[in-house]
Amino acid sequence: MNFDYRDETGFSMNNLKIRLPGIHNASNAGVAIRIAMEVKASENNFEYDIKMALSEFKGIDRRFEWKYETENNVLIEDYAHHPSELAAAIQAARDCYPKRKLTGIFQPHLYTRTRDFATDFAKVLDTLDEIILVELYPARENPIEGIGSETILNLMQNSAKHYILKADLVDQLTKLKTDVILILGAGDLDLLSSQIVKNLK
Repeated sequence: MNFDYRDETGFSMNNLKIRLPGIHNASNAGVAIRIAMEVKASENNFEYDIKMALSEFKGIDRRFEWKYETENNVLIEDYAHHPSELAAAIQAARDCYPKRKLTGIFQPHLYTRTRDFATDFAKVLDTLDEIILVELYPARENPIEGIGSETILNLMQNSAKHYILKADLVDQLTKLKTDVILILGAGDLDLLSSQIVKNLK
């Protein structure tokens, strides 16, 4: 992604490059630039240092992390577990692969969050071409009666939606026609990434 930086002091830097897609990542980079300016403003070549640091930053685990990419298959993992984070990750994928099919695999995280944001989750996930939900990751919470992944699934309008048990996910993925796969959520689906990659090769 290329972007320009401008702040309230009138300082600007143009044609900055960052490997991570999405407006949210450019915004995060802008905050990092502002902080770096405060720290390095008295040093020579601080603009060059900032540009180099941005261009070399490879991201962090589970934040739009490319796990596999070929001409025919892509697997990206993102920790997004709130509707706004999901929307940002999906939009970033659309920006990277505008003419390709996006299949999302989402594991809701927490009963309370699923209960409180079920409608918002459904609307965001409907923007995918195909969506797979697996059972909710409870983390520290006890179950809430009537709340689970099916709560979101039942609110969705997308006709290409599936509920698949996590234990069956890797096998079931081989039966679907996938292109760009997004693993989404703060649960433990990352533990299946290597198995999914093996099936994509």
